[in-house]
Amino acid sequence: MRLPTVLACGFAAACLAPGAGPEYFAYVGTYTSQGKSQGIYAFRFHTGTGKLTPVGLVAETENPSFLTIHQNGKYLYAVNEIGQYRDQATGTVTAFAIDRASGKLTELNKVVTKGTIPCHLQVDKTGKYLVLANYGSGSTASFPILAGGKLGEAVSVMQHTGSSVDPRRQKGPHAHSVNFSQDFRYVVVADLGLDQVLVYRFDSRTGALSPNDPPFVRVKPGGGPRHFAFHPSARFGYTNHEMGSAISVFDYDAKAGRFTEKQTISTLPPGFQGVNHTAEVLAHPNGKFVYCSNRGHDSIAAFSVDQAHGTLTLVEIEPTQGRTPRNFVIDPSGQFLLAENQDSDSIVVFRIDPASGALTPTGDKVDTPAPVCIRFLAVK
Repeated sequence: MRLPTVLACGFAAACLAPGAGPEYFAYVGTYTSQGKSQGIYAFRFHTGTGKLTPVGLVAETENPSFLTIHQNGKYLYAVNEIGQYRDQATGTVTAFAIDRASGKLTELNKVVTKGTIPCHLQVDKTGKYLVLANYGSGSTASFPILAGGKLGEAVSVMQHTGSSVDPRRQKGPHAHSVNFSQDFRYVVVADLGLDQVLVYRFDSRTGALSPNDPPFVRVKPGGGPRHFAFHPSARFGYTNHEMGSAISVFDYDAKAGRFTEKQTISTLPPGFQGVNHTAEVLAHPNGKFVYCSNRGHDSIAAFSVDQAHGTLTLVEIEPTQGRTPRNFVIDPSGQFLLAENQDSDSIVVFRIDPASGALTPTGDKVDTPAPVCIRFLAVK
């Protein structure tokens, strides 16, 4: 499907004429433990066409699965998704300086994450602190960002406790994602092992985390919440169930940092009998659509959003033209969705229909070893 020449300007960028639009670096986090990856790769992404142009390997580092970029555009941070570092049971997080002309990265420093297998991270709005989730040990940690972009040692480590119903995957906590609320007063953590979405108060002066009251909301036992997304209105939230192949919809009380579940909806077609695990959930910047990736069914489920209630209605389930879409991202213009097929070493670009949210392949598909995460930065 083709977008009209003039778009509704609710997208994240200004309305664009065909073939026009700003250009971005698209940084790709990967698994070096899988296949031929050596670290972080980059492309130039053209918002006017949806085309990806390879830049190449921009930094060598171990298992940089998830990335985040500082608000000043000068620094990039990558978790190193490992369970041991220099004989310590811990993962690491690495800070890089960004060359805005070439896109190349230069390592600044690396610190331990005070937990194993770190898997997700974000920077707060002041640019002074970074928070991350340690999947293996089930904890959430915060770190100061020092002058020049380097990271300091952890200032706060919140160890999750408990278990849930699956004896294989839920014997203990497994923090899987961290998301700041839009006002940056809270950090929301989806924990697969506990079947909980936890909420921490965030002290922007010190970087300290403390449990909110109430400290979490439960989801269906055995669901395994993995990632989380706020609706742009800050009235609703969404978490995908990795093990249950579903999305939970919440009302959100922004003042109290409190969630109330109101809907759970499947991400799979009726009658599907295979093995599937969801991976990413994202709300479109215009607030009209929510998307979730299926690994096993190898697809993106697209939903329309009821603007009054935040509830979801299935629009379509679109194949990603590859295996194991661990992650996907919506580009800064809101016109394209990029799916990362981890097990077929590819990134596939889809055009988003602005009226329905449906996805149409653009025909652009690029090779990338074991892609996991994409983050955008405007080219200067």
